[in-house]
Amino acid sequence: MPQRLDLPTFIAKWQRSTLTERSSAQQHFLDLGAVLDQPTPATADPEGDWYTFEKGARKIGGGGGWADVWKRKYFGWEYKGKRKDLTAAYQQLLQYREDLENPPLLVVCDLNRFEVHTNFTGTVKHIYAFTLDELARNEPTLTCSLPPLEVLRAVFTQPDRLRPTRTTARVTEDAAREFATLADSLRQRSADPEAAAHFLMRLLFCLFAEDIGLLPPRLFATLVERTRTRPADFTARLGQLFMAMSSGGYFGADDIAHFNGGLFADATVLPLTNNDLTTIARAAALDWASIEPAIFGTLFERSLDPAKRSQLGAHYTSRDDILLIVEPVLMTPLRRRWATVQENARVAIARRDAASGGARTLYQRSLERLLLSFADEIAAVRVLDPACGSGNFLYVSLKRLLDLFLEVSRFAANNGVAGLLPYTVGPMQLYGIELNVYAHELASVVVWIGYIQWLHDNGFGIPEDPILKPLHNIRHMDAILTYDDDGRPMEPPWPEADVIRVCFMCVKSLLRRRARVVRRDRAPRRGGRVGWPRRRDRAQRRAAGGAGAAGRRDRRPNRRSHGRSADAGGPRRRQWSNAYRRARSDP
Repeated sequence: MPQRLDLPTFIAKWQRSTLTERSSAQQHFLDLGAVLDQPTPATADPEGDWYTFEKGARKIGGGGGWADVWKRKYFGWEYKGKRKDLTAAYQQLLQYREDLENPPLLVVCDLNRFEVHTNFTGTVKHIYAFTLDELARNEPTLTCSLPPLEVLRAVFTQPDRLRPTRTTARVTEDAAREFATLADSLRQRSADPEAAAHFLMRLLFCLFAEDIGLLPPRLFATLVERTRTRPADFTARLGQLFMAMSSGGYFGADDIAHFNGGLFADATVLPLTNNDLTTIARAAALDWASIEPAIFGTLFERSLDPAKRSQLGAHYTSRDDILLIVEPVLMTPLRRRWATVQENARVAIARRDAASGGARTLYQRSLERLLLSFADEIAAVRVLDPACGSGNFLYVSLKRLLDLFLEVSRFAANNGVAGLLPYTVGPMQLYGIELNVYAHELASVVVWIGYIQWLHDNGFGIPEDPILKPLHNIRHMDAILTYDDDGRPMEPPWPEADVIRVCFMCVKSLLRRRARVVRRDRAPRRGGRVGWPRRRDRAQRRAAGGAGAAGRRDRRPNRRSHGRSADAGGPRRRQWSNAYRRARSDP
């Protein structure tokens, strides 16, 4: 055990220190262990198998590095010099996380500031942040919900004490309910539905961008707090923020990245009330970085669309439910192909390692071409959801493709192809069609939020400017029926795709609706009603010898043939019927 050090001495020593990171990191950690009565890494683990300084680790994207301190099943710890960027230190730990066996806590420190990031699977990410001054007072603060000394003790001895109790699903549900309240308020003031949906998506993305680190810390939350009783001031400043996000620039003293992507193409802001700002303030208090995109779209569609509001508390399709489709249809063929590529790669690796000189170089290039070729295959996959709703299926498909790309990247890095694979998998591989205006607005946002969240959680940083690109491949249109220039119904063209999701219930509903459209187009009109004449009416006309009765009879579908007669639009009905059967039999 090291000689015990009291907390005031530790704090005073390191507040005065002007040493560099390289000169001070290990001593700072040893002093902290002495305060907490913890053994040093060398004492606890002389071999350095599970607790050590300078733990070598491979980065997710290729290459290697060193975690300053690592304790298996407890933490990874990264130091920076005083007043350096702790976000960069955290991103560095995220790059090492998998090779460090995914510890439950990721700690970054600049000798004066501490940030303890939770890394528990399936829970909301939480940060306990405090300074040496706050450690001296040892009281909970706005950035540290527990006394700082208690947090540090838990880091070394009981990481589970810092496990967040709220799940990502619960946070997503709470966020959806707050936005339902805001949508109701806008609707009661007769806001245009399409304009309201677009405005709410902007607010939603700002909240996410702040918590994920795309906007300066607490920028949006502070804006809400300072103008909470002055809605006119809030909307004016929010418009300025939207304008900065449109092309990049300054908002006050803060430098704002270039977002746009169509979401921030202009600075339009809808009028809000004091109650609206109270709702937004409650929403801003949630952890938007931890929302679950797989259920996010469904819940928010229900909260925004009055026609679906009654479903808000109902069961929703979970990520696991969606994977029942994604895994066998999209991923299983790719995984089979990946298994074959790995076998061939291992043969090339063995031959490369046994060779020398020019032969070794040839085998290395062969290995690089093999892995690059498969990475290109993943990036070339196109997924279409012709009834995409709010984009949940598209998001889960993208995440699975990204996870496979990450697996390929790690395999390459572990076998001497570090940093070779280009990062090309992304939202542009997804295609969607949706008629509902609320769902269509949500689909693009869900895909981008899920994509950025994946990049952040896996240490890949953020996309290049502009952060958001227009997703023209998610279209607001009818997937089954459109009209030509003469007003005649026709089938709309679908984008080319490798995988198409067909929802049996959606196809059934859509085909029935389209069949009614064609019947209406062909049927005679009677008394302002569209439909086929009743049997009694037709019998009366026959008895009266009315002209044209036979023609009307011929146009009426045969009940026994279920409307398949040629005169009643049979070919079109047969075409849809065949499509319907194909949808049912499609795996």
